[in-house]
Amino acid sequence: MLPASEAEEWVVLGRVSGIYGVRGMVKVFSFTESRDAILDYSPWYLGPDRRPWVLEDGRMQGEGVVAKLAQVEDREQARALIGQEIAVIRANLPELAAGEFYWSALTGLRVLNREGIVLGTVSAFLETGANDVMVVDDGKGGELLIPWSADASAGVDLPAGQIVVDWQADW
Repeated sequence: MLPASEAEEWVVLGRVSGIYGVRGMVKVFSFTESRDAILDYSPWYLGPDRRPWVLEDGRMQGEGVVAKLAQVEDREQARALIGQEIAVIRANLPELAAGEFYWSALTGLRVLNREGIVLGTVSAFLETGANDVMVVDDGKGGELLIPWSADASAGVDLPAGQIVVDWQADW
């Protein structure tokens, strides 16, 4: 496990979703834009303790991704990893152009509309065919689904921990 001082920020790229075969391969649900892009990173840091796991091999298998971790030799060891998040150190990710953000950097930010009314906090993002959607927890047990656009990215203020959107409080 890496000390927090060496890895201040983690980015979750996916999770182990199942086992594949008898030699310890795992099925991976990837959050990366190209599903197999998760295979570009090693080591993976799994679970709440962020223990490092060396990616030995991986490939697309149908619509999903399967991977072989060096420390996993059989199905039972692979089964023990099901449900664990796959994280990498943020510093190992490519730099983004101005106005682009990793979703993980936006999750948890406060969302306000242009009138200054707090709509809630970002809980997730959804990929849809037309455009991405920001899921905002309104703090009252409900959610707002706000389309993510270039206009929305212009309202991101990471140091202030907020996103200003063109969205009415009663929509």
